[in-house]
Amino acid sequence: MKPVRFFRHVACEPPGYLGRMLDQRACPSELICIDEGVTVPGDLDTVAALVFMGGPGNVAEPTEWMQQELALIQEAAARGIPVLGICLGAQLISQALGGVVMPGESLEAGWHTVEWPENSSPARHWFAGLPSRFEVFQWHAHTWSLPPGAVALARSACFEQQAFAIGNILALQFHLEITAESIQRIVARYPGDLEQVSECVQSAAAITANLDERTRSLYRVAEVIFGRWLDRVYADG
Repeated sequence: MKPVRFFRHVACEPPGYLGRMLDQRACPSELICIDEGVTVPGDLDTVAALVFMGGPGNVAEPTEWMQQELALIQEAAARGIPVLGICLGAQLISQALGGVVMPGESLEAGWHTVEWPENSSPARHWFAGLPSRFEVFQWHAHTWSLPPGAVALARSACFEQQAFAIGNILALQFHLEITAESIQRIVARYPGDLEQVSECVQSAAAITANLDERTRSLYRVAEVIFGRWLDRVYADG
């Protein structure tokens, strides 16, 4: 069984619960730590899928490693290899496949509700079994336009674009993999992001309240959405 290859861009945003789900399914994985200076591997013959995690940076002004990841996403898409992007990773997918990444009107940080259209067949495929509105963890300042052929799957009050899919490629602006420990580390690492509290930006106290309960609820959502993507990754056993 080939592994799922994770690309980590900052230490406080690891594979988290998605890595745990792979372990539970006895599926192998490998972690490429871009934040530690590891070179982006170009080989795709030895992997079942690619996962691009969150992190800082502006995809519209790509660094060298972003350019390498953009090229890798394009090659994976051309070869039909499943790809998942989370936050920055989702923005990379949009840019790689012909969308445009741009600053949003404000930061979106903390626990926010996303909603999906129950009358949309693609959204039902990914989200069936979930309520039409559910709470997720957010921390981003950019958004995207849909790449050609992509179908929008979800929105929030703060950002219209929250998820899209193209075949076996799934892009999620929000974090379902995040752990309570990672949330604490993100809040500590980026306190300046929370200086101006608003409808879209919560305080550190609000973000870190009831973390165990909130992450348990988050993982019930993750089981559905990540589970459907993993079913595609290992559809042939």
